[in-house]
Amino acid sequence: MNNFKLGYIGAGFIARFHVRAMQMVRGIELAGVHSIKGAEELQSYAKELGVGECTPYATVAELCNHADAVCLFAPNYVRVELMQQIADAVKAGAALKGIIIEKPLGRTVAEAQQIVNLAQQTKLPTAYFENQIHMKCINKALQQLAPQQRSMGPFALARSAEEHAGPHEPWFWDPTRQGGGVLSDMGCHSIAVGWHVLNPLGKPVNFLQPVSIQCDTALLKWGTKHGRKKLLDKMGVDYSKVPAEDFTTGLVTFRNPETGQQVKAQFTNSWMYDKQGLRLFMDGMGPGYAFEVNTLQSSLQVFIGDEAAEAVADAESALEKATSSRGLLAVEANEADLYGYTDEIIDAVKSFQQGKDALLNLEYGLEITRLCQAGYMAAEQRKTIDLTDPGVQAALKKYTSLIAQGRGGEVLF
Repeated sequence: MNNFKLGYIGAGFIARFHVRAMQMVRGIELAGVHSIKGAEELQSYAKELGVGECTPYATVAELCNHADAVCLFAPNYVRVELMQQIADAVKAGAALKGIIIEKPLGRTVAEAQQIVNLAQQTKLPTAYFENQIHMKCINKALQQLAPQQRSMGPFALARSAEEHAGPHEPWFWDPTRQGGGVLSDMGCHSIAVGWHVLNPLGKPVNFLQPVSIQCDTALLKWGTKHGRKKLLDKMGVDYSKVPAEDFTTGLVTFRNPETGQQVKAQFTNSWMYDKQGLRLFMDGMGPGYAFEVNTLQSSLQVFIGDEAAEAVADAESALEKATSSRGLLAVEANEADLYGYTDEIIDAVKSFQQGKDALLNLEYGLEITRLCQAGYMAAEQRKTIDLTDPGVQAALKKYTSLIAQGRGGEVLF
């Protein structure tokens, strides 16, 4: 049987992470890549890891004609344009079996809706890549506690946090190109995984109905004089003029449409976590049972003293977004699998081979975008947003946060 051929649009950090994840998935290969920069480097990396030839293609159309499914990993500000090119390629005869888009689906609800509309024109199955819903530790916890859910009732509270010291690329820091700050970048993860944990057993991923959201955004570490200078020198982004939030926290209330029971998902995200590196923390609490996940509680720790640390300073060989190459370090032996990347690829490919959407499709990604944007609206208005209000629903369709407009100083200073 021939391998299922994936094509990447974009060759940056997230593309490289998915190359690592592909090593653990049978029956697939990375057939090609289209990217403005980094295509040759990604090809070399893919060959080094033995996941495919990863041939660079000059256009999206060429890539679509040499792949079974394309994965859109390019920056947020070019997503709509690239999705249009995918739709045009399919219309011209590209025989794709599916379309994958990395989170977030869009910088605004309007952009996310455009992408959904374009994908619907192709009539192809889709996958929205939200890796944390596919984390083995999360789903093992849900499996282990299934008998308790059946006898005692479903989870009532889920809490999720994702924190690290900040993104790799300058565009991620620019709210006008990224679509905001840490809420847009990582809040989408935490809101989605909270919704996932709270959904009762056997129900669809969007079963619980969002009814309200509270949210606070702040510029803390990267708003200081030292932080602004470091960011300007390293990334070329001036947070004294065009700031984005580096901290957010909030609460989404969901309603069970069958029982009327309300449950809560709390989210906290920051670009100011200066400990070992990326930390994902999740927990869920139900009547008489609970679980907790902390990705920095690794089974492997190493120690590197000051003298030895001078020999090499590749901090991220131990952990994504690591901020130190010395001292007592938490080391994750297989981050791509730990964070759910492996399982989301398996889910998408199996689903496409069966001619159906993945567990999470683009319409689901649209709903997550809507919740994130409602979070920005709640923070701006300093009040709880009623997600069931038709007026709010209509306003979100046209809404662009002040932070995403480059006017973050009006709400963060």
